[in-house]
Amino acid sequence: MKKILIIVVLFCCMSGYSHAQKQFSVSSPDNKLKVNITVDQAISYTLTHENDLLIDTSPISMTLASGEVWGEKARVQNSKTNKKSGTISSPFSKSATIKEEYNELIIHFRGDWGLTFRMYDDGMAYRFVSRKKIPFQVKSEEVAFRFPSDFNAFIPYVREDAKDPFQSSFENTYTHTPVSGTDSEKLMFLPILVEANNGKKVCITEVDLESYPGMYLRKSTDTVAGLQGVFAGYPSKTEQGGHNKLQQHVQEREGYIANIEGSREFPWRVAIVSTDDKQLAVSDMTYKLASPSRVDDTSWIKAGKVAWDWWNNWNVYGVDFKAGINNETYKYYIDFASEHGIEYVILDEGWAVNLEADLLKVVPEIDLQELVDYAKQRNVGIILWAGYWAFDRDMENVCRHYSEMGVKGFKVDFMDRDDQQMVDFIYRASETAARYKLILDFHGMYKPAGLQRTYPNVLNFEGVFGLEQLKWSPESVDMVTYDVTVPFIRMAAGPMDYTQGAMRNASKGNYRPINSEPMSQGTRCRQLALYVVFESPVNMLCDSPSNYMKESESLEFISQIPTVWDESVALNGEVAKYVTVARRKANDWYIGGITNWESRDMEIDLSFLPEGYYRVTLFRDGANAHRKGIDYVWETRRIHSGESLSVHLAPGGGFAIKLEKVE
Repeated sequence: MKKILIIVVLFCCMSGYSHAQKQFSVSSPDNKLKVNITVDQAISYTLTHENDLLIDTSPISMTLASGEVWGEKARVQNSKTNKKSGTISSPFSKSATIKEEYNELIIHFRGDWGLTFRMYDDGMAYRFVSRKKIPFQVKSEEVAFRFPSDFNAFIPYVREDAKDPFQSSFENTYTHTPVSGTDSEKLMFLPILVEANNGKKVCITEVDLESYPGMYLRKSTDTVAGLQGVFAGYPSKTEQGGHNKLQQHVQEREGYIANIEGSREFPWRVAIVSTDDKQLAVSDMTYKLASPSRVDDTSWIKAGKVAWDWWNNWNVYGVDFKAGINNETYKYYIDFASEHGIEYVILDEGWAVNLEADLLKVVPEIDLQELVDYAKQRNVGIILWAGYWAFDRDMENVCRHYSEMGVKGFKVDFMDRDDQQMVDFIYRASETAARYKLILDFHGMYKPAGLQRTYPNVLNFEGVFGLEQLKWSPESVDMVTYDVTVPFIRMAAGPMDYTQGAMRNASKGNYRPINSEPMSQGTRCRQLALYVVFESPVNMLCDSPSNYMKESESLEFISQIPTVWDESVALNGEVAKYVTVARRKANDWYIGGITNWESRDMEIDLSFLPEGYYRVTLFRDGANAHRKGIDYVWETRRIHSGESLSVHLAPGGGFAIKLEKVE
């Protein structure tokens, strides 16, 4: 009798266990990408593309400060599926409209929480959802990416050596390594790129990062080939300091990562999937996942190019005044911008009184109202640089005052954090600036996570190892390889304030850091190409107006190139080797291509063009560009859309093309 009872008990336990376990799946619209979700003692998922396993069984959960764990012994309440097919307007992006098509699975669990999985042809995303009505705190979130084998990955490590690793400028080159070889002592910031089987890639990032800390990754502690999410604790104590006392440095952090008001959707955990590297260079998945615009009237928002003072160290010459931070110098920049159709001039650091963190105190050498009026008469807008804390501490007054003066926007710098407190600042700044019709360029910033859709007045983001690094970086820094890597990784997250346009161009072995008269690595044509290859709605002309005016052909190409586009097409590309992108504005097409330190011959197939003849303006590397980076050939010709163009790229080289439709 006892034996029978034991068998009955075991049977009941097994039946209960079997009943508790649930399996869900959802596929992409083309049925090639599939996520399988298991709800059991824990929640986990796998991601496959056709016959290739991209992400192996990976657990997900969220732990609240109360001790409740979303994902542990979870009980499904109900589930439903949705699908959507349509288009999204994206007027300040790489394409004027974006096709949006996805399948979605929503799972509701007992305990007022849920999970949403969304599948596109080019990727997977999931997020937690809270239905709680009362405030609570998130202690931690478990995010895992476990791979079926030891895939290689392109990793940007946090490179600051501060006591707090979560205070970082989000700037570094990429380390190419097997996942098992990643440094367990270092944090990785997003996005990262993982090389799966059969040429497929997985780009990992996040979207809709609102009122929540940004995610970092670290080598998994429980599997050889895996990465796990890491989040900054909520700041409990900050202190003014850092660069010119324009920052708030975290001194202490809480034992939780986020304060939550109640019901909300959490950030998307995103895996963008490509079968051909070039697809990543024009990826729009992060834009599709982002919350829609909260700015009703966007007619005042104007993208464009910016004559920039800081990179060239205010080094204008051939003038009868002493160059520097003064009205005479900025009038020179304004005249230059006006003459060449450049939309903006920026006043970078130095116009406000130093060490005061007060943007209403202007240095005596600058009459700001006079400059704004002078620029307005010449159809040029003024953008002001602002340290983060100076902007935050008096945001409403600063935005009101300078909007009424006629200033068009701010470049806000040195945030250097992405904990919940800083992310809240970013959204508050975006909303406040929008109310006063001010555009924003966030420098010293984490990667974009869809904010440019939610607040389209935010036109650009740094979070990139940009050209400014070559003012001081040693010869060992390889910017050329970085340039052909970043379009497939960081640019997949959104636009980049890389600040190209150098007129001093160093071929291999000739680069030296010179802070006051900096140079680029690679050729002149590479710099021109970057205006097409890189997405950047507010795009800097980093060099001196005096230098540009000595290079009339280059200046003409740069000054008339659009910064937002009607259509973008990636023509070819291989991570860390080369990339070619074509972009259209109205009836004109532009093509930019760059290579690594290998010379390369490219055959550009023009069959993507509408039928007809085109006037071609081509900038290509000169015969001696391999030894003298400024050497280039500028030529024009007539060509039919059915033909192709042959272009030779020098080591570190590039090419730039404009195609105008002719009758």
